Amino acid sequence: MAELPVHTAGLRKVYGSHTALEGLDLEVRPGEVVGLLGANGAGKTTTVKILLGLVAATAGEASLFGRRVTDPQARRQVGYLPEHFRFPDWLTGAELLDYHGRLAGVPTAERRRRIPEVLERVGLAGRGNQRLRGYSKGMTQRVGLAQAVFAHPRLVLLDEPTSALDPIGRREVRDLIRDLREEGVAVLLNSHLLGEVELVCDRVAIVDHGRVVRAGRLDAMVGAGTQIRVGLDRVDERALALLGGFGEVVAVDATTVVLAAEGPDPAAAIAADLVRAGYGLQALIPVHRSLEDIFVGLVSESSG
Repeated sequence: MAELPVHTAGLRKVYGSHTALEGLDLEVRPGEVVGLLGANGAGKTTTVKILLGLVAATAGEASLFGRRVTDPQARRQVGYLPEHFRFPDWLTGAELLDYHGRLAGVPTAERRRRIPEVLERVGLAGRGNQRLRGYSKGMTQRVGLAQAVFAHPRLVLLDEPTSALDPIGRREVRDLIRDLREEGVAVLLNSHLLGEVELVCDRVAIVDHGRVVRAGRLDAMVGAGTQIRVGLDRVDERALALLGGFGEVVAVDATTVVLAAEGPDPAAAIAADLVRAGYGLQALIPVHRSLEDIFVGLVSESSG
């Protein structure tokens, strides 16, 4: 599919007797932040390696901006921060960015202008002349982010970008990702920190056993299937029948019904119908599912 920053279809990768990917389909659109989620061994890292041309797919299609991932013209538009990386620690932060800029073909004058600008953007203003061996783990993570965005990429692949950062650093990375989105840059984010993903991603793709088992807009995914806890003065067959018209009754005790609601939030209609029917309404509490709830449920279901 032309001009999509990332497009895979039926992607398969086999290592000897082990199948790492089994028909993986994935899309990332311009200016979109997509979270790639999955347990260890689900196939996330293999997917990224194929997109970067580091390993070849066994079967299926993979393209960057409408070009095969083996095309250097496609890969030069990509910035990448791996989870585990080591930079030459005798270089300064500024020298590292200059080196990566030269590799990416950034002109000398632009490199000189960009280095302090990007260092400030990742929270390393004034640290460019310090050698990397003197950087803390968090500072090293920040300079890794700086090299990933230095050459004006149209697609940025980030693997656990906040794992070494404190809460302030994590917020700064989220702000950077949002800025990239505003600039029309596509971001594919691989993270185990599901709370971070919820705060910054537009869509998520959940991978298990080498396949995308669920993908979609994050707001729709966490908003779907809302449960409502209804507290009543009494629970009888008539109350259950009334509530059953709004969704599936998933739990019941003497004074409480938990309802898996369907469609738009029906809380107001539920309250009106119960009061009209003569029930004493004591509580009506929406319980929204988190991304973690969805992730654990899907992976458990797939494994079972």
